[in-house]
This record gives sequence, C-alpha cells and structure tokens, in this order.
Amino acid sequence: MNTALHSFIPVPEQSDFSIHNLPYGVFSLTPQGERHIGVAIGDWVLDLAVLEQAGILVIDAQQSYFNQPSLNAFIATGQAQWKKTRRELQHLLTSTESPLYRDAQLRAKALIAQADVILHLPVEISGYTDFYSSKEHATNVGCMFRDPKNALLPNWSELPVGYNGRASSVVVSGTDVVRPSGQIKLPDQTRPIFSASRKLDFELETAFIVGKSTALGQPIAIENAWDHIFGMVLLNDWSARDIQQWEYVPLGPFNAKTFASSISPWVVTMEALQPFRVNGPVQQPQPLAYLQENSLDGMTQSYDLHLSVEIQTPNSLQPEVICQTNFKHMYWTMAQQLTHHTIGGCNVNVGDLMGSGTISGPTPNSYGSLLELTWNTTQPIQLKNGQQRGFLHDGDRVIMKGYAEKDGIRVGFGEVHNQILPALNFDFAVTQVQHEAV
Repeated sequence: MNTALHSFIPVPEQSDFSIHNLPYGVFSLTPQGERHIGVAIGDWVLDLAVLEQAGILVIDAQQSYFNQPSLNAFIATGQAQWKKTRRELQHLLTSTESPLYRDAQLRAKALIAQADVILHLPVEISGYTDFYSSKEHATNVGCMFRDPKNALLPNWSELPVGYNGRASSVVVSGTDVVRPSGQIKLPDQTRPIFSASRKLDFELETAFIVGKSTALGQPIAIENAWDHIFGMVLLNDWSARDIQQWEYVPLGPFNAKTFASSISPWVVTMEALQPFRVNGPVQQPQPLAYLQENSLDGMTQSYDLHLSVEIQTPNSLQPEVICQTNFKHMYWTMAQQLTHHTIGGCNVNVGDLMGSGTISGPTPNSYGSLLELTWNTTQPIQLKNGQQRGFLHDGDRVIMKGYAEKDGIRVGFGEVHNQILPALNFDFAVTQVQHEAV
C-alpha cells in the first residue's frame, strides 16, 4: 500500500472515499438528467465524462466509456484497463502537474459535491445469484428450524450453496421498499392465508460484480476466478421470513426474496481492497480439487471488512447500531463461489451480481439478520427509545455500512439505506380471505 499518496482535494479523516479507494458509480444532476460515470473522492464526485471529453482520460478516441448510464462498457475493457485508469486517476488527483490541478475551470466543471448528485444503480444486471456462505449464519438457522446437533446439511461443507435470484428487483440505496404480501401458513391453521409479511427482515451481505463474460459451457477455473471479479458493493438482501417458510419447500426461495435486493451505489474495486486481504477460515473437509484455492500461505483469500447495521424507527431521531460483524468470517470465498457457479457450464455476463449470503460472526451482536439477533422474536431487540423489534415495522429505516482500515488508510463502501413502506392493499385478497373464513 502506497501510504504516501495525498489528494489535493480535501478528504475528511474518516471518509470512506480516500485517494486509496476511488470507487466507481453512476450519477446525474436531476432525476431524468444525463447519467455519467464518476468516482467518489472525499465529499466530491469526479465526473469522468468531463475528463474524457477534455481528452485527459481516454480509453478509445472512437468510443465514450464514461458518458454512459452504467459501468458495463468500462468494466468490459478488462483488468489491464481497470488498473491503468486507476493509476491515471490517482495521478490526476495527487500531482500538482496534472491538468486537474492546474486548470481551475476544468476542476470546477469536473468536481461536483456528492450532496448535489443523484446516484443510480451502477451496473446493468442481467443475472443475480445469492449464496449461503456464512457458517455461523447457516448454523444459527439450522439450530432454529432443525436439529441443533445436525444444523448444517451434508452438502453445506462441500460446496458453496446458492440460488438464482431475480435481477429485475435489484435496486439502489435510497429506494423505498414496499412490504411484500403472500401466502403465510400460521401454526394453528390447516391452510395458508394471504397477508402482508409479518416477519420482514434484512440480510447483511456484500456482493461482487462480474468483470468478464464467459461463453455457455465454459467454466471458470479457480486459479482464474479473481480475474473475473471487478469489485464489491454492500447488499441488503431483504427477506420475508414467514412467506419463505411456507413456500421454500421443495425448490427454495421465491416471492419471499424477489420483492427487493438493495445495493450501495459505489463499486469498490478489488485492487483498492488488496491491502486488506486476510486468510479465510480453515475449510474442513478439504474441498474437492476444483474448489481448492491456495492464495495466502495455503489458505483461502478473504478480506478484513468491518460491517454494521443500523435501524432508525419513525420515533427515533438517530439511527441505532444493532449489529457489527466482519466479512473475514465467511467460509466460502468469492473465487470459490464463482468457480462453482460456472462448473456446470453456466455462462456469466459483465455486471452480473453475486451475493455473499448473510454475514454473521461468532457472537450474538455479530449476527447479520433480525432472525438471528432476536432468535426468531424470542429475544426481541430493545432500542434506546424504549421500543422493541422482533422484525421490521413500517417506517423503519435500515442502514448498512462497511469499510476496511489499516495503517491509517481507510477504504469504505459508504452505505446502503432503505425505508419500509406499508404493503399494498389488495382488495381481491381481502375479499378472498373473508369469503373463505365464512
């Protein structure tokens, strides 16, 4: 890590967006305005389309890569270009000889306060997959709903379990989330009812963005997997626990998971995260050969990322931290997830999103969902305003944050935040329920 880098753009000491980060995002100045690609630096957004137009940051004179509504075209240029662009941006923001420093007019045009922009979904997502890779989370859920002595199913320690989710309902931070409705099977009734979810939950996750497309039938070898990953975002993979409990047998999650998955707007590149690599947990039994990853001292590769969840209720003036955990606890790595995802021949596309699965740590305050934090409402969370929470109420706002820090250098994700809106009123459903009750 080059700790000597210093941007001439003022960066607050605890900012997630230091010169060592430079995450990419998509922004506009008005809701319907033209979208550009920018990088975050301190409290500012550097408009890369302006630099491109000025001939300062050019990949191809015949094509624009930054006057774009998504990062996909830039990501598709490949890893060598990602690294080259990052070096050029760091030079532009640190050197007193750079045109950005010497040209006040250009600087005024290219730098926009983050408070003045609207952030959008950073990538076009053609496919979304969610994994289930936290051993602590899987064990907690298994203890709650199965035999605690056999909390993990036999396949869990052999492969990264996952399911294909719904890409169309991935939304950016700040998007309101409508409480879903569906079939719920109450314990004292023989048939399900139609109702708004009564057990709406968050899931603290990260996600990686695929940086290189593959052809159908072409697996990604474990030794090449990291070359196919562009960067990471925070992910809140919302879950309606009561709808899920009834519908998931035999084919897994469906409507309980498709109503929304929220991601943070800034994509932190894997290059920015390299200084924070750590060994992952010991994997026992040793995975099959195609999943064996030897990157750091024969161990799997993880990242020391501090993660937290805050809740702000309608009656609270400030959000309150209810969970703190770390990505380094994850059992299965991103490389193993991507390799296993493609081992059967599934192709992936630039911009595809791969969720980590709920990230839980070894202690009760490090559990990454309300299901675990409240042990399915048997131990409700007591908030400072006197309220309790088993699951989320309408009007609650959930904020997830994440960062890495080492040797005085901070690289962060910002946050993903959303507010819960009441369920839609389905008159036909109410009529049906009343009729069946009669």
